[in-house]
Amino acid sequence: MFDFDDFREIWSTIRKNKLRTFLTGFSVSWGIFMLILLLGAGNGLRNGVMHNFRNMSMNRVQVWGGYTNKPWQGMQSGRSIRFKETDIEILRKRFPEIDLLSANVWHTDTLRVDGDFLNGELQGVFPDHAKINYVNVYTENGRFINDADMREQRKTIVLSPRMAEVLFPGRNAVGEYVKTGDIMWQVVGVYNDDEKNNNAPAYIPFTTARSLYNKGYGFSSLSFTLQGVVSKEANADFEKRFRTVMARLHKFDPTDDNAIGLWNTADNFRMMNNIMNGITLFIWVVGIGTLIAGIVGVSNIMLITVRERTKEFGIRKAIGAKPSSILRLIITESLLVTAVFGYIGMLGGIGLTELVNSAMEAAGVGQNVGQGGTIFLNPTVNIHIALASTLLIVAAGVLAGYFPARKAVKISAIEAMREGD
Repeated sequence: MFDFDDFREIWSTIRKNKLRTFLTGFSVSWGIFMLILLLGAGNGLRNGVMHNFRNMSMNRVQVWGGYTNKPWQGMQSGRSIRFKETDIEILRKRFPEIDLLSANVWHTDTLRVDGDFLNGELQGVFPDHAKINYVNVYTENGRFINDADMREQRKTIVLSPRMAEVLFPGRNAVGEYVKTGDIMWQVVGVYNDDEKNNNAPAYIPFTTARSLYNKGYGFSSLSFTLQGVVSKEANADFEKRFRTVMARLHKFDPTDDNAIGLWNTADNFRMMNNIMNGITLFIWVVGIGTLIAGIVGVSNIMLITVRERTKEFGIRKAIGAKPSSILRLIITESLLVTAVFGYIGMLGGIGLTELVNSAMEAAGVGQNVGQGGTIFLNPTVNIHIALASTLLIVAAGVLAGYFPARKAVKISAIEAMREGD
């Protein structure tokens, strides 16, 4: 049974071999420290890139009309493709995978409030536009366009923060009125935009925009989200079927990619995710390589340690010590050294990543207030991964001491003492 005398003996051995103990511990600490640091850097890169796309749906499709490049059924090329409202109902029936949907009408105008004015874009949209494009209106800032606005063709408007700041300085814009030309719009909401982009549009009901700015007919573009279309093949199949249906509705060659523009964000997210996975895999390979280097270092040092102590083992056996007690001392010493230094390496790695994260948060990185995006954010590591890595190298250190020690205690006391000379 293990007692305090065994710990005292292990501590005495460690004190006599300070350099050897330090080298063993440093190999363990450095391996864990570098692995956590590399994984933290990889997580920071992934989090930063994904943060820049946080306001974009992963399954959004945007479609807009173009000009035909190919003649079709007696019609010349160069025709403008303009969408119709009947397209929406047909698309919903033909493509059940379409979930949220919004048509769009764009108009540039001057917004005025008393003596304050600015040039801005008005975008006529459906209520679903907010969910498709993550347009958030906090409760205290009013609401977004709703079905009643659409149905009654109300002259309601949702301003960007920059518009509200310029037109209504120092006061709440909700409930006030904005004038464009001879039209008065009631402000029903101010949506959130941390960057306060000068080019951010104001939103108005699609039906109102269509009547005022599009002669009551058609629209500029269409955006929608997809359900159940995940793989690259499924998205490609959907796009092919979509172009075929639109070609039939608007009489153009289905292979004419210029007739309608189509942007599927799933392709971008898939490509970006593949790049991030590749970087993560590379970091894991380098990190595990560093960990293996630490394990090899521990193994070599433990092998030398056991070899140096072969004579000591012989003397112990000669005075009556059992092989199991000698083996237990070696394993316990190896376990203590690797566990303590492994824990130090883990704390150092986690502490440094948390320190960097705290400094970035204090500097406002990732908050996007008056600045662009970021490519590095929250470079921290999952605690379970850190603990698993530490346990792995501790286990490797124990095994590294166990096998040569087992071989050494099997030989006779006389041979052990002779081998140590």
